[in-house]
Amino acid sequence: MTVFWLLAPVMVLAAVGMVVVRKAVHSALLLASVMMSLAVLYAALEAPFLFAVQIIVYTGAILMLFLFVLMLVGVDASDSVVETIKGQRLAALVVGLLFGSVLAVGVAQAVTAGVVGLETVNTAPGNVPALAQLLFGRYVLAFELTSVLLITAALGAMVLAHRERLTPKATQRDLARARMRDYAEHGKHLGPLPTPGVYARHNAVGTPALLPDGSTSGLSVSRSLRARGNVRGAGSDDVDRTAAAIDPQAPAADHTDRGSGR
Repeated sequence: MTVFWLLAPVMVLAAVGMVVVRKAVHSALLLASVMMSLAVLYAALEAPFLFAVQIIVYTGAILMLFLFVLMLVGVDASDSVVETIKGQRLAALVVGLLFGSVLAVGVAQAVTAGVVGLETVNTAPGNVPALAQLLFGRYVLAFELTSVLLITAALGAMVLAHRERLTPKATQRDLARARMRDYAEHGKHLGPLPTPGVYARHNAVGTPALLPDGSTSGLSVSRSLRARGNVRGAGSDDVDRTAAAIDPQAPAADHTDRGSGR
């Protein structure tokens, strides 16, 4: 009982946070907290099979698969929320209500029915053999149908995620011609962008590069950093201070004729 009262608030807060947080990775980590706490409760209730399955299958396999998919595919915050299938929200609401009704009926039956207790189950024939007899004996048809459904869902996901290449893969020559065409038509930078921190006193991605004439290059800082205002200041005085630190006898640079640095 002590373990339950210690873990129950953690599970409730993690479950609420899983729904509320914005980032999918944080939601998956909170779901892992719920699963691990549930496994500890299984162990406290002397259910070793469910404890092992909760750790190995759900937390160790399924949830890690979620995390790998999120890391590989990524989730963009600008994904469209427009219904691609007409009436899908109404269908989701109906299915959710049906699932809630089935869950409520199952909980009510478990509460009102007579409690046998785990001691009787663990003694004869045992927890794991009893579950095996139920899964592969009384409920073997439902178990196999569930397996077929999961395999079909996995195959369907692979088919939907597979994309046929409609155009041939671009070669190095095609990429070079596209860069030259963009430069001729739109004036796009032809070569690689300047590295952040070049000719600057700070070697950081948020510090713009200083050109030889002392001006800063806006192309050296990511657009996301500029939008968030995380760009550090770097002026022509940094060059003079750096040169003075290297050679105190060096004259100050003349910055009267500076370019735009673009």
